[in-house]
Amino acid sequence: MTLYQHLITRRSTSVRLLSTPAPDDGQLEDILRVATRVPDHGKLAPWRIIVMREAGQKTLGDLAAEIFTSAHPDATPAQIEFERTRFMRAPLVLAVLSTPKLGKIPVWEQQLSVGCVCLNALYAAQALGFGANWLTEWPAFDTEILRALGGADGDHIAGFIYIGTATAKPDERPRPELHDIVRVLD
Repeated sequence: MTLYQHLITRRSTSVRLLSTPAPDDGQLEDILRVATRVPDHGKLAPWRIIVMREAGQKTLGDLAAEIFTSAHPDATPAQIEFERTRFMRAPLVLAVLSTPKLGKIPVWEQQLSVGCVCLNALYAAQALGFGANWLTEWPAFDTEILRALGGADGDHIAGFIYIGTATAKPDERPRPELHDIVRVLD
């Protein structure tokens, strides 16, 4: 497959369709190297990646269930269990944090860089034959979850990249027509 074919056919795989096996350590290193090969004005590396396999997924899921239960005292046991297993929907999860450095490079440019990290992780996983999905959901906006991942004041969770083996081909979804989103300035 050419690079163009890879890019034009990239499709997120629903977490419901992700299963084992996950990338092995060598494949994970390849994914991380590609993920971090992004535009980074000022060479700041304004992002951090936390790798979660089973034990880490369980730890973060237990915290998510605790936070959810506290915020929703009427939650059903099924809802609490979903939160507890939220990060186990794929055999590997990367938490990507935006860690901007104040100074010469605008924070907005640094945030764009972290978005590129997330997208490159998806590209790399797919190039290696895996399915992947970039999700935020409520945990990406929770301060306790951020702290548990090592985030500090001013940091944000850019998303969670779920990676595994796709059990089915993801459906294509409608894409915007170029004439609706592109304007030529003469």
